[in-house]
Amino acid sequence: MFTDLKSSLRPALVMTLLFALLLGIAYPLALTGIGQAIFPSQANGSLIEQDGKPIGSALIGQSFASARYFHSRPSAAGKGYDGLASSGSNLGPTSKALADRVTKDIQSLHSPGRPVPSDLVTASASGLDPHISPDAAFYQVDRIARARGLSPNRVHALVERSIEQPILGFLGEPRVNVLEINRRLDGISANQSR
Repeated sequence: MFTDLKSSLRPALVMTLLFALLLGIAYPLALTGIGQAIFPSQANGSLIEQDGKPIGSALIGQSFASARYFHSRPSAAGKGYDGLASSGSNLGPTSKALADRVTKDIQSLHSPGRPVPSDLVTASASGLDPHISPDAAFYQVDRIARARGLSPNRVHALVERSIEQPILGFLGEPRVNVLEINRRLDGISANQSR
């Protein structure tokens, strides 16, 4: 009986070890190697570097509070844009807390005669959205132009150049990456001061 158990147990242990090596080590290493070879930027988190140091990711939003910068969507992820706490707020359309926060945000962003774009006052499902709509970017042009001493036309043109079109022309919506446009904005200001 002991030999029957031993002969039955041995193939099970060998197969477990074999599949652990194959699926736990070899397969992940192969996919990592392929990813690094074909899509190195994406495989490393789509990091954006400045002066050789990472300053953010093209795929994860950041909070910009200064009037000199384009502002991102509000984030419900942790304390704001926390990748470890990615989630929406779980507040529904009848939530008083959500209605109060959105009303407060609308009042702080209000510009007479112009409705506030919804993505400037509502969080995305992940809470990490790095993009805003072109309407949300255009809405902020006058504030940024005043804060930086630039002409509104120059900032408006920057928004036009920064609009990313849908993938293949139909997947997704036109959008503006907030980190990228703020970097370009800093470039305009640096060039103007020279």
